[in-house]
Amino acid sequence: MFRRKIEATFSDWKNTPNHKPLVIKGCRQCGKTYSVLTFAKANYEHIIYLDFFKHPEYKFAFSGSLDVDNIMRQLSAAVPNAEFITGKTCIIFDEIQDCPRARTSLKYFQLDGRFDVICTGSLLGVQGYKTKQQQMEDELAPIPVGYEQIEEMYPMDFQEFLWANGIADSTIEYLRDCLHTEKPVDDLTHLSLRNLFLYYTIVGGMPAAVETFIQTNNLQKVRNTQEDILSEYRYDMIKYASATDKSRIVECFNSIPKQLARENKKFMYSAVRNNARGRDFAGCLQWIEDAGMIYRAYNTDITELPLDGNAIPSEFKVYMADTGLFVSMLEQGTAASIVQGQLGAYKGAIYENVVADILGKMGRKLYYYHKESGVELDFLFRYHNECVPIECKARTGNAKSLKTVLNNEDKYHVMHAIKLGDYNIGREGKLLTLPMYLSFLLTDF
Repeated sequence: MFRRKIEATFSDWKNTPNHKPLVIKGCRQCGKTYSVLTFAKANYEHIIYLDFFKHPEYKFAFSGSLDVDNIMRQLSAAVPNAEFITGKTCIIFDEIQDCPRARTSLKYFQLDGRFDVICTGSLLGVQGYKTKQQQMEDELAPIPVGYEQIEEMYPMDFQEFLWANGIADSTIEYLRDCLHTEKPVDDLTHLSLRNLFLYYTIVGGMPAAVETFIQTNNLQKVRNTQEDILSEYRYDMIKYASATDKSRIVECFNSIPKQLARENKKFMYSAVRNNARGRDFAGCLQWIEDAGMIYRAYNTDITELPLDGNAIPSEFKVYMADTGLFVSMLEQGTAASIVQGQLGAYKGAIYENVVADILGKMGRKLYYYHKESGVELDFLFRYHNECVPIECKARTGNAKSLKTVLNNEDKYHVMHAIKLGDYNIGREGKLLTLPMYLSFLLTDF
């Protein structure tokens, strides 16, 4: 059983008086169902578990009146040994996107107040790209705005990966102290964390991939697990997207490695298919983003806060939301190259994608800076209430753009910058250099 940060959210929710039904949204295979069931088993005497994907017949319980007593009567007949005990029963709606009226019923469960309800959904963020049948179902099932608490769940982040690999909280606190005092990490810890970070880059945070890695230490078996997950993603694209968009969504998704291999990593629709136009593919890319499979990083006009206000909507890069899935989309042998430090043309893409993974799993929006003058910064983010650039470089990277920006404070208004790479903690004036593995501690806004 993996330790997950979402557990604190569950506890806070349950301990809040008159709490609303809880909706956990997130990409496929990020651990939603397992985490919810583990929490429910530890905190309730009775659990009613409904998987609408595996058992579509459960939807009939919500086809008529959404009165809670009526739903209880129907579920009592459909679910063996179902017991509805006030204050002691947790009802779990799994894959709730497959039963929109079950989500509508959350309003009535909230008003009724006898039972706790937790829902999971893999494609709840997808709007406007559904089949006609799904659109008809949605029209009969309005979202219960104001009667549910929605929380985002991500694949395991680097800290959760460290927990899974036996790294104690005391070690993480030691790393946090090193970051705050800008003191180099001791050699043994540095080597250990460096190696674990390389493996995280390859394995990523999908619980099934992490479990395979821990049990077998076999990176080929990890890749097989990741390829199975990618197959599920592509299946979702075929099942849930509209007929006209199915192939285009798959094409957009498959183009991501090629997009990131380019020197200018700005997403180009023409790289998806020859002569492709944004008006034909923009909605398809949005579908993938709404499904939680990717992150977008937007170029900004200037290097100042607020970043969202300075973003250029038409200029963006696309990163896979999980570094392990990204690496598994690359050619065979990439994992070995990462471990050996021989990444070739994909070096920049892999470094950037793992940082996008870490920042994205913090819930941060992603931004970068690129101008025709040649000044290019991999990421911009709010840190200690400043706009701080991040550069992802190998040990030999000279970070020319960072130096230009820091040496021209009147023009760029940047007072501090961070360079991440394969080295220990150090500082050169306004530039803080950090080992890549410390990026997960850059949480201060």
